[in-house]
Amino acid sequence: MPSTVLALCSRLLREAYGPGAWHGPDMKAAIADVPAAQAFARPAAGRHNIAEIALHHAYYVRAVRGQLTGTTPEPFVIDGEDWFELSAEGPLSWEAIQRAVDVQHSKLSDVVSRIESGTLASPLPEYERMDLVLGITCHAVYHAGQVQLVKRW
Repeated sequence: MPSTVLALCSRLLREAYGPGAWHGPDMKAAIADVPAAQAFARPAAGRHNIAEIALHHAYYVRAVRGQLTGTTPEPFVIDGEDWFELSAEGPLSWEAIQRAVDVQHSKLSDVVSRIESGTLASPLPEYERMDLVLGITCHAVYHAGQVQLVKRW
């Protein structure tokens, strides 16, 4: 029997990343219409640009997937952790960053669905799985809003 909590987790992930949340642009929508020049533009000295916000989020989506499965995920698309200093001349294009966000969310959604269906075991109790998914969902919503603000700048 599928877990109601995990079914809720799957819905939360869809609301946070896409396709379309009731509260406004989800993460996928927030970064979809951003041109590369805008993605790498800094709103002010010492502030993160949209590309950095998006890749930071993808990094943590990957980390949550590892925690849910009790495994070490594959290497990330760039060396380092947490926040990455990115520019148009850097190691990743804006398209590669958008793809990384999409791939990480797809893999996380797949893991949650597989745990829900019983085809993948998680070493974590249900309440910890819920906490992780709720946390990464809030992270996505927060950073989607941040992207929207930087876009208006």
